[in-house]
Amino acid sequence: MGVTILVFLIQSVLSPAAFDQATINFGMIPIVVRDLYPQPVPWLPDWANLVTYAFLHADWLHLLSNMLFLWVFGDNIEDAFGHIKFLIFYLACAVLAALAHLLFNLDGNGPLIGASGAVAGVMGAYILLYPHARVFVLARIVWLIPLPVPAFWMLGFWIATQLFFVVMGSDEPVAWWAHLGGFAAGLGLAPLFKSRKVPLFGGR
Repeated sequence: MGVTILVFLIQSVLSPAAFDQATINFGMIPIVVRDLYPQPVPWLPDWANLVTYAFLHADWLHLLSNMLFLWVFGDNIEDAFGHIKFLIFYLACAVLAALAHLLFNLDGNGPLIGASGAVAGVMGAYILLYPHARVFVLARIVWLIPLPVPAFWMLGFWIATQLFFVVMGSDEPVAWWAHLGGFAAGLGLAPLFKSRKVPLFGGR
């Protein structure tokens, strides 16, 4: 989390032109990764953008929304995996999320940026390990109040929303496939990374 925030602080002091160039240089552009277009940074291997993109963000709202979800769900997963394995898991989910985006955008020439794919992986691990844990969501009854709901329902609703927009063919500038790919990666990798002491499904 700290590295991602530091990277954005550096981004935030760049001129608009330099900000855009950094996004092109270090974002994940499908036609660049597929070697159909020259790598903007000659010394950077094409595959490196499958990782670097996850540390860039478009604006403060983009950053804070991703970091909020990472803060809510990440600490338990880091405890379940251990620090080093959590870092490897996080980066692996970022790569697999980017590959999912690439697979469904083979000729894409726009840069994918943001930690949401990796964070989706953390959420996938969370629903597998702690489905019954209570998380707070804001609900409007008369005014906004925090309501505790099981993680299974909250995260299940989130992933259903991603699937809905994919099926409907949403033209919103959101990397739905990266979210789905990251979430699936988290589900698949969590059993391999978790400590033996941590049961699946909350031990139930």
